[in-house]
Amino acid sequence: MAGGLKEVRSRITSVQSTRQITQAMKMVSAAKLRRAQDAITQMRPYAEKLQEILANVSSTLDSSEGVYSVEREVNNVLVIAITSNRGLCGAFNNNIVKEVKRLIAEDYAGKNVHVLSLGKKASDTFSKTSHHTTDGYSDTPYEIFDDLTFGNAGDIATIAMSQFADAKYDRVVVVYNSFKNAAVQDVITEQMLPVVAKAEEGGSAATEYIFEPNREEIVENIIPNSIRLQLFKALLDSHASEHGARMTAMHKATDNASDLLKELKLTYNKARQASITNEILEIVGGAEALNG
Repeated sequence: MAGGLKEVRSRITSVQSTRQITQAMKMVSAAKLRRAQDAITQMRPYAEKLQEILANVSSTLDSSEGVYSVEREVNNVLVIAITSNRGLCGAFNNNIVKEVKRLIAEDYAGKNVHVLSLGKKASDTFSKTSHHTTDGYSDTPYEIFDDLTFGNAGDIATIAMSQFADAKYDRVVVVYNSFKNAAVQDVITEQMLPVVAKAEEGGSAATEYIFEPNREEIVENIIPNSIRLQLFKALLDSHASEHGARMTAMHKATDNASDLLKELKLTYNKARQASITNEILEIVGGAEALNG
């Protein structure tokens, strides 16, 4: 019985230590989530409206002007998979990996699909496959999360735009987690290139624009910057989603550790009480034997 008590005490100590770690990680993620959430909620309205304008403007350009809106037969596809660099965030990373694998197997079956991993967890998965690519990019593009800025995101988007314009890829899509709240993240598959106008409700025509100062400057500056902003928004969305998912996962882990701790303490008290009872019975039995 003494050996059993020692084992239970050891497990209690271990669970207490684990609960302290998960609780600390939950608090850290909560603090980071607040900043990341502010960043994406402030960015999202601007980015979405700009994306709407970009799509409508691109639909008015001919093939010689809109190099980023040229639609070709899809044979070569670049999938930009955005995950985190670390785990312990529930199904956050696995959902992205599953969606990318589904795209390869179903939507782009038989096509030449390359996966650019922005996030170490995606890189760990796809670097073992023939779909993995870093051609033209840094050997470790997932390091963008070490310094997540518009400039760094823009550098990656610029390379993708150049590869699309050179017809290396016929389509570029981004797969990421869109932040809803700390407990909910939606997997989004978003087409980055070619830029296409979204279907208007009721079949209404696209909005007409007056170009100022001129159409050429719009094409050369605003459209490329809008595409860079689209990727940056996806990275910010994923960044906020990661901290939300990790905070939720660590909250559940802390609750589970607390429940397990209660069970272990109850087991320990029962075992200890049984041990004391057995010792009393042995003493009483020994005393009766001496009296007899």
